[in-house]
Amino acid sequence: MRFFRALLLAAGLLFLPAASFAQVGVSVSFGPPELPVYAQPVCPGDGYIWTPGYWAWDGEDYYWVPGTWVEAPEVGFLWTPGYWGWGGSAFIFHEGYWGPHIGFYGGINYGYGYFGRGYEGGRWDNGHFFYNRAVNNVNVTVIHNVYETRVVNETRTRVSYNGGTGGINERPTREEETYSQERHVPPVAAQTQHVEAARSNPELRASANHGKPPIAATSKPGAFHEATPASEGHYNPPAKSEASGSHTNTAVHPKDLPPVERHPAASTGNTKTDQKYQQQQAKLSAQQDKQRQQLQQNQEKEHQQLQKQKANDARNQQVEQKHQQQTQQLQQKHVQQQQHLEQKQQPAHQSASAPKEKH
Repeated sequence: MRFFRALLLAAGLLFLPAASFAQVGVSVSFGPPELPVYAQPVCPGDGYIWTPGYWAWDGEDYYWVPGTWVEAPEVGFLWTPGYWGWGGSAFIFHEGYWGPHIGFYGGINYGYGYFGRGYEGGRWDNGHFFYNRAVNNVNVTVIHNVYETRVVNETRTRVSYNGGTGGINERPTREEETYSQERHVPPVAAQTQHVEAARSNPELRASANHGKPPIAATSKPGAFHEATPASEGHYNPPAKSEASGSHTNTAVHPKDLPPVERHPAASTGNTKTDQKYQQQQAKLSAQQDKQRQQLQQNQEKEHQQLQKQKANDARNQQVEQKHQQQTQQLQQKHVQQQQHLEQKQQPAHQSASAPKEKH
């Protein structure tokens, strides 16, 4: 695990949110399949916390990482699931993490207590984890620290990504942003081994199971022989011409970002309309350039402060994660602003070019 963390830090490929741990900075041009429907295996014992299944990417295809029960690395720690989110030009996976509170996981309804916000499956009390039997599959003859609180799951969607076309339209609350600054622990060794086992299993590829994986959930990490299959699932992959595969998105600071893609407007024949658009475009470009420069300067100041303080690797990593979050949020904001400007101008172009009626 020390080698794995060091490798991530050296590569500089940690992604959103600020204190989460990214899946090697991989981004994909098209979104993952919808979440399959499956039954949760019975909890194997005290201290195990449910980690929901999700779609991961191996460079060629999405593959299903089965949901499983995992022992918490520390008393009081909870699991914040990872999620796919639209980054302005591609979908990026934000790795899950362990921490004292549940952070933002894209508003994705993974089920079994993870209904888009927080966790309704259980809570820590005096060093013991108490399970909500209304949400989790718990054998009360084996596990006695249980309670029952009915939860209304208002969101029935099985959409597996945030943002983009058809994605969940949710943003982190102020409280979730605060939680993102807490001390976190990346996936434990059993989880990383579980992911690798899923990656090497051809049956778990979306192209093979069509969104309905035969191994949807397990009682413990890697226990594929005791798997629960999915009862429902669907996958409609994009045409090859629409899917450009994956690419590495490693922008940590504004200076690493590519320019915002801007499409020049066609002439409308109306000089005033064209000039107005050009002025708005120039103003937006100048504003965005200034914001990038300002953020770059602020981040460089933080780096200088860390050098003076002789900060350790953990602190440097935390700041780099924060910088990457700031950079990617700024990039997404600028892309949306550009799209809004172009969409706003489109009706004006159409009306200006239309012939006037004679009365």
